[in-house]
Amino acid sequence: MLDSGEKLVATARSAKDLAFLPASERLRTLALDVTDPAAARAAVKEAVSYFGRLDVVVNNAGFIRADSVEDQPEEEFRRQLEINFFGAYHLAHAALPTLHAQRSGHLIFVSSIGARKHTPGLGAYQSAKAAVGALSEVLAKEVAPFGVRVTCVEPGGMRTDMFDASMLSESLKPDYEPTVGTVIRGAFGDPQRATSDPKRVAQAILRVAQEQEPPVRLLLGSDAFRMGTAALAVRLEEDERWKDLSISTDYR
Repeated sequence: MLDSGEKLVATARSAKDLAFLPASERLRTLALDVTDPAAARAAVKEAVSYFGRLDVVVNNAGFIRADSVEDQPEEEFRRQLEINFFGAYHLAHAALPTLHAQRSGHLIFVSSIGARKHTPGLGAYQSAKAAVGALSEVLAKEVAPFGVRVTCVEPGGMRTDMFDASMLSESLKPDYEPTVGTVIRGAFGDPQRATSDPKRVAQAILRVAQEQEPPVRLLLGSDAFRMGTAALAVRLEEDERWKDLSISTDYR
């Protein structure tokens, strides 16, 4: 991105995590905890102050801790919602006044194929990502009249250390081993089996950021495309099967 002449404000919970980025006058690095709305507003203010405007905002904050819904402590469940959903909300809410005033800009939320294909053990994470998708669709309709675009990116598996067996709770109960433990270890035990290259995912996001009429939802990865479209087909089939009961509640 910097090589093409773009200007970038990169954020992480600790600015030390961004030390690998090359020094450049077109780069600003900031510490940002996305669960803190004041910090999100400060980051947006800093970006606009430093570069004069804000064109694209990408929210990629994420955190996973896998466990059954029954046994996951409420504070742990809430923490995943705070990071994965409210983190996206805080950053978007902070950026919207600037984008609205500019009458231009693009909000890009990084969600997950899990927002469509639901996995045992990932109740908190995938609930949050499903909410990100719903927020994206509502927001896209609200801000389109004044030139702001919204895209929810739904990647499949990526070769990162976020998706490995260590995310599984150490205190998983035996009754949930077949539905949660086996699935998590089988699907996420070896990140090197994941389909997508993170660098190619980043390039795809840069590509969609340049589109004047981008999709509101974008699947990334052949696994995401396969699972996402299959999940929609299953839902449609179930809707059709229960159609008579669905429409039975209408006034007659």
